[in-house]
Parts: sequence; C-alpha cells; structure tokens
Amino acid sequence: MVFRRLLGFMLGCLGLADSPTQPSVAERTTETESTDSSEVSTASPRIRLSDGRHLAYRERGVPKNKSNYRVIVVHGFGSSKDMHFLVPQDVMDELGIYLLLFDRAGYGDSDPNPKRSLKSEASDIQELADQLILGSKFFVIGVSVGSYPTWSCLKRIPQRQVKSHFKLIQLFAFLHSSDAYTNKLKDRALFDSHRRDFIAAFGKWDFDPLCLSNPFPDNESLVHIWQGCEDKVVPVQIQRFVSEKLPWIHYHEVPDGGHLLVYDSAVCEAILRSLVLGEDPPFYRPNVDNQICT
Repeated sequence: MVFRRLLGFMLGCLGLADSPTQPSVAERTTETESTDSSEVSTASPRIRLSDGRHLAYRERGVPKNKSNYRVIVVHGFGSSKDMHFLVPQDVMDELGIYLLLFDRAGYGDSDPNPKRSLKSEASDIQELADQLILGSKFFVIGVSVGSYPTWSCLKRIPQRQVKSHFKLIQLFAFLHSSDAYTNKLKDRALFDSHRRDFIAAFGKWDFDPLCLSNPFPDNESLVHIWQGCEDKVVPVQIQRFVSEKLPWIHYHEVPDGGHLLVYDSAVCEAILRSLVLGEDPPFYRPNVDNQICT
C-alpha cells in the first residue's frame, strides 16, 4: 500500500465535463453571514453547499464569460485559495483560461467538514462547479494533498472527465516549519480540521488507484503524470512504476524539476497547455534508456 499512499501527494489536474446541474439556490455569501471562523475575509465570496457548509473561492485569469477553458485549482495541506500557482497572466489571456481557486473544507474562509472523506471532497468540487455554472467542460488541478480529491473524482465521476494530469511533489512540502503556522495549529478547531484532512489522505481508501482501469477506453479523455527528476523525497522510480502499472497514463518527467513544480512558471504553462490543448512537449518526455533522471 506504500504506492497508494504516495499517490495521495501527487499534484494533479482532472478535467471534468458535463452539463452542469443547476442548484436549487446558488447562494454566494461573505463574512457577514454566520461562521465559526475568526479569520474570514470580507473580500472572499462563498457558496453554500447542500449540507449547509460554505466554500470560499477566488478567481484569476480571464473573466468566466469570456473564457475558453475553466480550471479549478485544489490546494494542498496548510494552504488556501491564495496559494501561488505561477502561470503567467499573459498565458491565461492567450489561452482564455479562467482560474478558480477555493478553500477546501476547514481551510481559509471555508467551513470545516466533520465528515470529511474522499467522497465528500469530490462532491465539494462538483457542487462548486455546478453552483458557479462553469459550463459543459471544466478542469481540476490538485496540488499536493489536494490531489486525493482528484483521484476521488477520477474514480467516482469518470463520466465528467475531459483530461487528467498528475505531478508528484515532495512528500513533506506541505509541512510548514514556520512559527506562525505552528501557532495556528494550537487552535483546536483548525488542528482537528487538518487532522481530518490527514486521515482522509492517509487512511484506508475505499479504492486502490493502482487498480483503476482506464476510465476513458475510447481515448475521449486523458490522464497525465508529471514528475520532477530532482525530487529527493519521492524517487522518480516510483512514478515510473505507477506509469507502468497504469499504462493508460501519459507520463512526463521534468529533468531539472524538484518537488515544487508549481513554482516554475514554465512547467505550469506546459501543464496548462497539455491540459487544455493536448500538447505533448518533447522536453518533458521521459527517456528511461538515457537515464535523464538519476
């Protein structure tokens, strides 16, 4: 089960497509509504989920009504909708990308979910897309721990998939060592919320990603893995193993990339172009025989 656990720390993106279901009430709220959080930003718009919780979100890129592609970014452990995803604005303008970042349950301005699970994480993404009316096609990028909801989407809603991408980053990149973050964890509610996130990521899953069959047998959609060759925590051999076990995945290696690929604007651009345009940049094609990654 070691490989299954490591998969939980992939950085990935899933493309989901469907005719969005209209919510009964598409409620968007701000800090003026009741919340248990003492740090809710008045600038954060929020939606109300079907179970009464709220999710806060942030929009980047081109306006939604002028976009060609809608992309949701799912942050990792200890992060938020304000994370740095270094895709240049001019690239988003060129491609017509609307980028939607949101606070997962219990993070930032979003309410906690005492019943957090793989299923609930995927459900939150679905509701967010539906309530914001992202249209017939949308994509999801999952960062670090934020990738386990991505795997859950791949398992539970393959009928909505357009394309899928995964990148592996450092196993402990999300464990902040700053005193400020450590002090935040002294708050019991925040600690419990993060603990539930950890349990969902590392606990017993109701499926094994390595046993998944190709959800897109007619090649109507794609799945990609991106691996940084300089990642010193999770060896490149693991991702090669995963791509061999799941041969329907399109595997890419970044020769000079480490564990923080989202902080490389060139890599972020390549991932987005691969995601929405289907590009296959030669520079990131693995060459196992020549041992580019050592």
